[in-house]
Amino acid sequence: MPIIDPVELAAKLISVPSITPASGAVFDVLDETLTALGFIVHRFTTGEAPDGPTENMVAIREAGPGPHFGFAGHLDVVPPGEGWSGDPFLARIDAGRLIGRGSNDMKSAIAAMAAATAALEQQRGTLSFLITGDEEGYATYGTPRIVDWLNQRGIRPDMILIGEPTSEQRLGDTVKIGRRGSVNMWIDVPGTQGHVAYPHKADNPVGKLARIVAAIDAIHLDDGTDAFPPSNLEFTSLDTPTHASNVIPGGATAQLNIRFNNLQHGPDLVQQVTERAQAIEPRAVVRARISGEAFLTPPGELYDLVVGAIETECGISPALSTSGGTSDGRFLIQLCPVVDFGLPNATMHKLDESAAVEDIHALTRIYGRIIAKLLG
Repeated sequence: MPIIDPVELAAKLISVPSITPASGAVFDVLDETLTALGFIVHRFTTGEAPDGPTENMVAIREAGPGPHFGFAGHLDVVPPGEGWSGDPFLARIDAGRLIGRGSNDMKSAIAAMAAATAALEQQRGTLSFLITGDEEGYATYGTPRIVDWLNQRGIRPDMILIGEPTSEQRLGDTVKIGRRGSVNMWIDVPGTQGHVAYPHKADNPVGKLARIVAAIDAIHLDDGTDAFPPSNLEFTSLDTPTHASNVIPGGATAQLNIRFNNLQHGPDLVQQVTERAQAIEPRAVVRARISGEAFLTPPGELYDLVVGAIETECGISPALSTSGGTSDGRFLIQLCPVVDFGLPNATMHKLDESAAVEDIHALTRIYGRIIAKLLG
C-alpha cells in the first residue's frame, strides 16, 4: 500500500482549480490516489447550468463482513477573489502553513482521509469516500445525487464523517453533531412605475415592502433547544429595478435568510412569511429555496469513535456543537448518523486561505485512529 503525505496530496488538489460546481481534473487526482489504495471508484456527472454540471464520486473498498464507514467531503471551492499574496491555485508553504484556495475548506481534510486510509490495515467491513463537486453552491446535483446513487444500489453506510473545518481555536476543540436548516426567500411586491412628481399616476411598492419587512422582522420564531440556538431571521437585501432619483419603481424585492433549528421546518417558515406578506399586500409573491432541514445526530458509536480519537491525539474533549452554517450532512443524515469534524476554520473562504501543516498531519492521525478502531 503506498504511503501518502497528506500535505503533498492537499497541495496537488489545491493546484487544480475547482470553483464550484467542479468536475474533471481535480477528481482525476483523487481517483488516481484512491484506485492505488484498492478502491473501486465510481464517477458520474449530472445537471446543467446554472447549477451544474456537477461531478460526484463514490469510492468503495471492502474487506469482508463488518461495519461500513464513510468519509464525505467536497472538492469544489469558492471563487478566490482579488488581493491574494500569490496565485490562489498554486499551493505553497509559508511559516508552517499550506496556503491556497481550498487548503482549509476542505481539500486538506480529503487528503488527510486518503493518507489515513493508506496507513490502515483494513481487516473487515467497508470504507467509502463520498465526494461531491458542489457543496459550495446550491448542491442541486451534488450530495443529493450521491444519496440517490447509494439508495438505488442498496448501499447504506453505518456512519459518516464529513471533513468540514469545524475546529474553532485549536484542532479538536469542536465537533458538529448537527446543523441548522437554511432557507432563502425573496419577497416581490408589484407596483406601477411613474414619475415622482406625479405619484397619483403610479403605484409605489416601496412603502408596502417596508411594512412587510417590519412585520416579518418582528416574528419571534423560538427560544432554541438544549442542542440548538434560537432560529434567526435576517434580511439580506432590499432592491428596486431602477435606482434613478426621480422614478417610482415598478416593483420592489426584499431578500431574507432563516437559519432554523429542529423546532422548525422549511415549508412552514415559507408559509408563515407568505401569510405575513400577503396580509399587507395580497399581490406580494414569496419565492423560496430551502437549502436543507435541521438535523441532529444522537449520541452513539460515531460520537464515541470521533471524541475518543480526538482525546487521544489532542488531549482535549471537544465541544459537541450545532452552530455555524449548513453542511452536506443535511442530505447524508437520510442514510445514517453523521458528524462533521476537521481543521480550525479561521481562514476558510478568506484571502490567503491556509491550514497549519502540523494540523493536517494531526488530522490524518485522528482520522486514522477512527477507522483503525472500527475496521482494523
